[in-house]
Amino acid sequence: MNDLTIRNALIADAVVLCDAERETARTPGLLISRPSELSYESFEKKIEVLGREGFYAVAERGGLVVGHALLEPNSLKALAHVYSLTIVVHPDNLGQGVGEALMTALLKWAQARPGLLKIELRVRETNVRARRLYGKFGFIEEGRLEKRILLPDGTFIADITMAWFAPD
Repeated sequence: MNDLTIRNALIADAVVLCDAERETARTPGLLISRPSELSYESFEKKIEVLGREGFYAVAERGGLVVGHALLEPNSLKALAHVYSLTIVVHPDNLGQGVGEALMTALLKWAQARPGLLKIELRVRETNVRARRLYGKFGFIEEGRLEKRILLPDGTFIADITMAWFAPD
């Protein structure tokens, strides 16, 4: 893990991040999006917006991007204290501390963010590795959304909602 660098995402990262999510999305049950639903332009826009209003982090090892994660604020005033988390460890980099390094950076940023009291996420019931990582960082299960994700083979899996609460 000590050879990882965590930095803010740049617009120039959009192609690499999008391609990594497209590859990850090829494995049913990891991401909700299908590869064809992901565009470079949407990544560019998200990086630009979160550079002002949230946090978009990239993990690098040896000059190569190996993962990314973001904290996105809610646009509704009544939910302004709640941020949504997305994290993707790029294919061929699982089990190498990338997720842990990204989560550490995200929570450090969150704890320094005035008014951020809760981080929410959804994770597929089949993604045991991710659920274990979230639990390690203090996320608790809040609910289960049955038959939420339709897989390409026509079967369904549940989404698990989890949350982290800022310390009092």
